[in-house]
Amino acid sequence: MSKTIIITGGGGGVGRATAQHFLASGWQVGLIGRKSAALEETAAKNKNTLILPCDVTDETQVESAFNTAYEAWGRLDAVFNNAGVSLGGAPIDELSVDDWRNLIDINVTGSFIVARAAFRIMRHQSPQGGRIINNGSVSAYVPRWGSAPYTASKHAITGLTRSISLDGRPFNIACGQVDIGNALTDMARKMTKGVPQADGSIEVEPVMDVSNVATSVLHMANLPLEANVQFMTVMATNMPYIGRG
Repeated sequence: MSKTIIITGGGGGVGRATAQHFLASGWQVGLIGRKSAALEETAAKNKNTLILPCDVTDETQVESAFNTAYEAWGRLDAVFNNAGVSLGGAPIDELSVDDWRNLIDINVTGSFIVARAAFRIMRHQSPQGGRIINNGSVSAYVPRWGSAPYTASKHAITGLTRSISLDGRPFNIACGQVDIGNALTDMARKMTKGVPQADGSIEVEPVMDVSNVATSVLHMANLPLEANVQFMTVMATNMPYIGRG
């Protein structure tokens, strides 16, 4: 039987690229996102796809989506916890509390709700176990200027990854994190036009094809459960991340 994975944020960007790579590799893929039309576009009528429209911040909708997938497949092997948003760069005093709360609700609470639903199924299925892969960011280690909400959310994802890794040990549930830097999606297209640097300058930054993320996540998912990529950083080789400034 084909392996199964649910991918959140499957309507575009990293989620779409990763979903299509898994489908091409013979996996059964469940797509979660708020816009059914975008999910259908990702699926491209592939018969191995389940369309699971829902809001990751809504516990009831997420539980229903995961139950639908489990009933269709009889097993859940992996989850790519990918859904997230960012904010335009600004100093912390120019950011609204409402925008902070909305971002944290999606990036952190949504990731918790998804991981919780996945963990429940993986703990109780037979054979027991599975793998949760969280989408972190290089911002989980080094912030950009004006990125307090996003950076805080990605630090939280790192804590969630580590906690799930410990919680999952008795149940054969692995949890890892992919930290992405400058993959060329709509979210990162601004990098090609110039973004603020630590010294206040505006510079165009190197980017990489988003397919590099998809192949990295597939590698993580294909490992046997006795092995785990705890953290993987995949980034544009020459982006300003390593070193000062």
